Amino acid sequence: MLMNRTTPFMVPVDDANPAIIKNEALCSECGHCFAVCEEEIGVAAKYLLNQREAYQCIGCGQCSAVCPEKAITGRPHYKIVKELIKDPEKIVVFSTSPSVRVGFADGFGKEPGTFAQDEMVGALRALGADYVFDVTFSADLTIMEEGSELLSRILKGTGPLPQFTSCCPAWVKYMENFHPDKTAHLSSAKSPIGMQGAVIKTYFAHKKHIDPEKIISVAVTPCTAKKAEIAREELCDAGKLLNIEEMRDNDYVITTKELVQWCKEEGMDLGKITPSKYDSVLGEGTGAGMIFGNTGGVMEAALRTAVEKLTGEELAKLEFTDVRGIEGIKEATYNVAGMDVKVAVASGLKNAKELLNKVKSGEAEYHFIEIMGCPGGCVNGGGQPQQPGYVRNTVDIRAKRAEVLYNLDKNNKIRKSHENPAIIELYDTYLGEPGSHKAHELLHTTYVKRTVNK
Repeated sequence: MLMNRTTPFMVPVDDANPAIIKNEALCSECGHCFAVCEEEIGVAAKYLLNQREAYQCIGCGQCSAVCPEKAITGRPHYKIVKELIKDPEKIVVFSTSPSVRVGFADGFGKEPGTFAQDEMVGALRALGADYVFDVTFSADLTIMEEGSELLSRILKGTGPLPQFTSCCPAWVKYMENFHPDKTAHLSSAKSPIGMQGAVIKTYFAHKKHIDPEKIISVAVTPCTAKKAEIAREELCDAGKLLNIEEMRDNDYVITTKELVQWCKEEGMDLGKITPSKYDSVLGEGTGAGMIFGNTGGVMEAALRTAVEKLTGEELAKLEFTDVRGIEGIKEATYNVAGMDVKVAVASGLKNAKELLNKVKSGEAEYHFIEIMGCPGGCVNGGGQPQQPGYVRNTVDIRAKRAEVLYNLDKNNKIRKSHENPAIIELYDTYLGEPGSHKAHELLHTTYVKRTVNK
């Protein structure tokens, strides 16, 4: 990574930042944070990053991922959760994102990309979890809602095109901060974690006859920006639906890195953790939900469902390889029911800006665009365990983690979101249908056009 010595060496971090914190005493002014923010995220040196100005950070945490001194870290939540577990009146529910299972073992010195799903679940149970759920369930749910919205925009003109994905909170914050004129293009569907929390405190609580006010919903994720996302004023729809004031959809977020740290503080060793399985109350996710952790994964999962809904025919081949790979920008056109559907995928917000400029100038037209803030997608989230330099320089960690998720998809008995039996049951017994009034109340959100200096 090249260092631009004409620009500041450090990225300022506002004390009120809900996603990341910075210990100035540990900072060596190496400039790695500024370099990644400028060269891959595209914020530093492009938009003001001054503590005296409006808080500009989008919370992606890539600065923390490259900080050699650990001066920048995710704002920790695990110690709070640790104390809440001790309260017998609380029901602590953990929900893990797809990428955590391919990053967790890294923190114990295992080869990058080592699959450790059962060990991860076992660790959470040992730490005191009452329930452990897989966010791939809500990834499938996201496809149902986001896909329904996309088809409505294409076929009925109910919203502007292209439709942008809304799974990545760093990307959403970037749009709100720096491109507020394009927020109408964002899908109104919440992120999978946003949906997961809302479903846990309504549907799950009802099924298990649990008082939702006793539930502590904790997301385990590779993403530091999720810490800011769950604090958004808009994400308290379960409480609104149930008329419970001040109840949030999700209560805390701990990163993969935090989970590893917590485990080590409790004296756990990966090889000695008793493996365990997810709780089945919300059901399992599909292969489509699993690949959400990869750049292009949301696009591919959406295409599997959208194409079958548009054509009414079963896909002969489920792999959309044109949108795979860790390249910064990928574009493809698919002929679906006689219509050319144009899509694009970008990871790293510097690349996202390039796509946005193409859309704004009219240089390119798309129907659907997937954006992930972190280069390579969630597998490379700012909250994943750091690897020493000799590993980062010799191993493509992003590709290794992505390969595991694609293999899990390939070997999954169900690989399309709309065929997930648990999702079908959720709609049949609770939500009605994708895009229903109740689904919108619980699973969709709004965005804020923020005023910033460019």
